[in-house]
Amino acid sequence: MTDTDRTPAAATGEKQPFDLGTGPGRVLVWFYGVFTVAAASRSIVQMILDFGKAPLAYALSAVAALVYGFITYSLVRGGEKARRSALVCCAAELLGVLVVGTWTMAEPSAFADATVWSDFGMGYLFIPVILPVTGMMWLRRARTA
Repeated sequence: MTDTDRTPAAATGEKQPFDLGTGPGRVLVWFYGVFTVAAASRSIVQMILDFGKAPLAYALSAVAALVYGFITYSLVRGGEKARRSALVCCAAELLGVLVVGTWTMAEPSAFADATVWSDFGMGYLFIPVILPVTGMMWLRRARTA
């Protein structure tokens, strides 16, 4: 089927899903994709090589990878349901970054090794704290489009 074979959604009365991965959303997809790979790689290597050293930190990095992966998938998938799911995950991600960041600053000895979200993502140029905020802004804007 080619683009010329498709009937426009407006003509069929169907509601066309908003493509979350276009425009600024494409940059978010790229960042979330990179962070999915980075957090997953980091946690897998750390869990294989030395899980007993810092199981909480390594498990939190794995959780971060799962959250990043789900948000990436939702942005690529598009549609209202995916937008709402990604919005909830971005809020959970921001909460995780703030909790873990505050915890690592207040009690550095609680983590034997750093996580993706340690010190508010300082090891990743604070992108882990900026990314969910920009993601939520884009997803809220996409609702009105």
